[in-house]
Amino acid sequence: MGTIESSVSSILLDRVAEWLTNSSLAGDDLENIVRGFCERIAAAGLPIARVHLTFSMLHPLYDALSFTWRRASGVTIEGYRHAAGQKPDRFLQSPYYYLLDNNLQHIRRRIPADGPAEFPVFLDLRDERITDYLAFVQPFGDGSVQGMMGSWSTDSHAGFSDDMIDALLRMQNHLAVAAKMAVLGKLANNMLTTYLGGDAGKRVLNGQIRRGDGETIRAALVMGDMRQSTVYAEKEGRQAYIDTLNQFFDAIAAPFNRNGGEILSFLGDGFLAVYPCGRHKDPSKIACQAALSAVHQAQARVAELNRERLDAGLTKVSYGIGLHVGNVMFGNVGLKDRLTFSAFGSAVNEVQRLQSLTKKYSSEVIASQAFAGYCGGEWRTLGEEKLRGIRQKVTVLQPHVPAPVLHVEENFREVAPAALSEAEQVILLHRDARKQAKRPAVEEFIQ
Repeated sequence: MGTIESSVSSILLDRVAEWLTNSSLAGDDLENIVRGFCERIAAAGLPIARVHLTFSMLHPLYDALSFTWRRASGVTIEGYRHAAGQKPDRFLQSPYYYLLDNNLQHIRRRIPADGPAEFPVFLDLRDERITDYLAFVQPFGDGSVQGMMGSWSTDSHAGFSDDMIDALLRMQNHLAVAAKMAVLGKLANNMLTTYLGGDAGKRVLNGQIRRGDGETIRAALVMGDMRQSTVYAEKEGRQAYIDTLNQFFDAIAAPFNRNGGEILSFLGDGFLAVYPCGRHKDPSKIACQAALSAVHQAQARVAELNRERLDAGLTKVSYGIGLHVGNVMFGNVGLKDRLTFSAFGSAVNEVQRLQSLTKKYSSEVIASQAFAGYCGGEWRTLGEEKLRGIRQKVTVLQPHVPAPVLHVEENFREVAPAALSEAEQVILLHRDARKQAKRPAVEEFIQ
């Protein structure tokens, strides 16, 4: 436990505020901002032993990003998943819950060295020799569900002085501004990656945003489609059909979004994936083999999905996959103020028509001769087809041997999420509270 009361330098704190401004202008990420801020306020004379900061995020998988800085060990980071359900008792007995339930911005408590603790978390802080604790809520604007929550802790024997608390509150505002800029930058990246894909999102962020911007690339192409989707929609209803479609995409499309592949777009109940490659034989071979490996994984995953659907009394889902390789145009098309970023060209049209031929040949997978030739292995020739827009007939093939039985990743199946940590519940509750026009009653938080 520290016994020397630190002297806070206002000059150095001004330098920290200046550093936060420069970091924001430079586009530093949230991790660097949090780490640099904590180290600098400690160097300025604030006797900080532990800082916990949680930031709400607009992301399809995560609600928040949390940082815990300790003077002795640095920063640890956690991402917190979307979840619903009853809040755990530990969280309901936490300082953060007390803050939100009482519509407070701050709560300050001295941590006794022994005896009963007002909040269970104080027992953990006591083990870290924390003597004084200041928690806060910092929204990023009125009506916003995004914001920052956290706490400052010290192990100084004297605790926080009024000057130190004043300094923390002042610096908290500067940190909130810098963090908001970083969160907005992360938000833009998250949204572009989610809706455009990783590579396309990076291209747009790097300035490829005007209509006509793009390039011609060579790639192995995969087009997948769910069969009888109209029947599913009419039979199951809107929500059940959407759930089925998402299950289908989770099973069949996920393998094509790794190992060099990327889902470029979802087209109704189908998808287009690309494996960019060089224009020579070896790169084309690697891309085609990676695409075929993903096909085998997708087939195993859909088979597992269908077993689970049959056990649940649901109908099986069927599909078709077309495989091709060729040159595609990759870039922005559309209206001047409403664009889409995707792949276009004859090769894309051809793989779409190859996929549609899976119905004619009652085959789950059909490939062009060009794809099979690069890929190697054993293939069965199905016939020659005249594809619309192509002068010469195209030889179409299917894998000669059945897809191997592959291990299906454990995380493919829908499983109940593990109990959320206290920090996860912090941001979930903060988000819920910000959505309410009036302060909700305690009962509403635990439903």
